[in-house]
This record gives sequence, C-alpha cells and structure tokens, in this order.
Amino acid sequence: MNLNPKIIAVDFDGTIVEHKYPNIGKEMLFAFATLKELQEKGHHLILWTYREGELLQEAVDYCAENGLVFYAVNESYLGESKEVSYSRKLNADLFIDDRNLGGFVGWDEVWQMLHPDGGAFIHKLKNPKAHHNFREKKSFSFWRK
Repeated sequence: MNLNPKIIAVDFDGTIVEHKYPNIGKEMLFAFATLKELQEKGHHLILWTYREGELLQEAVDYCAENGLVFYAVNESYLGESKEVSYSRKLNADLFIDDRNLGGFVGWDEVWQMLHPDGGAFIHKLKNPKAHHNFREKKSFSFWRK
C-alpha cells in the first residue's frame, strides 16, 4: 500500500529516540536515515511531541545535530498563529507515533509502507554500527578453544 502523504507528523520520545523522557534516549534504529530520506522524497515533516519549553528545544536541537530540520514543530505550519487559529490537532496526512494501536512498527516498516516501490535504503548508511541501539545476535558455543 503506497500512501504517499505530503505532511507527516512524527512523535519524538519512543519514536525517533528510545523513551527516556525527560531525558533524550538513544536513536531508534534507522530513525534519522528514514526521516531524511522521506524529506528527500518531498514529504514535509512536523515534529509532534508532548515536550515544550527547554525540553522541546533539546529535542529540536538533537534532531538538527543529526541532520534533521522539521517543516514545523508542534504546529501545522511554521508560524501558525496561536492566538487566532491554533489547535493541538495538527493538519497532517499521517501520524507516526509509538502509541499507535499495536505500537511502533519500526522505521524499516514505516519506509516500506510509504514507499514499497523505493526499496531499502540500507545502502545509504555509511556506518550501520553507528546505530547504537541495534543489538547484534551473538552466537554462543559450548565448545571453547
């Protein structure tokens, strides 16, 4: 199913990073790679989070340090007037959140749902080991040398 939305609202804690609120957790596997690739495909990304004030700024800065700048933050478009027409309900085509029914499916599944024809983007990762929350399966042998 190719949904091809234009405006995507993305949660921060538990979705872009592991849930460690009010701290910032480790990056979820492929979060930044997927989000940057979605931007390259022309999607507008909105950071949609419970965070506010300094905690929100920390999240925005963390994303920027990882090469991700959002179209808007906690608003439907940049500069939305909170006095005139502001609503916590965003005008977005799709919401990506760890609180979805069934939980967060993972960034590889998000990519495949949105762009099944685009194939994997794993080849674009310069250093897959940089995703520090990725757990490699270690083999165990009863026979030691």
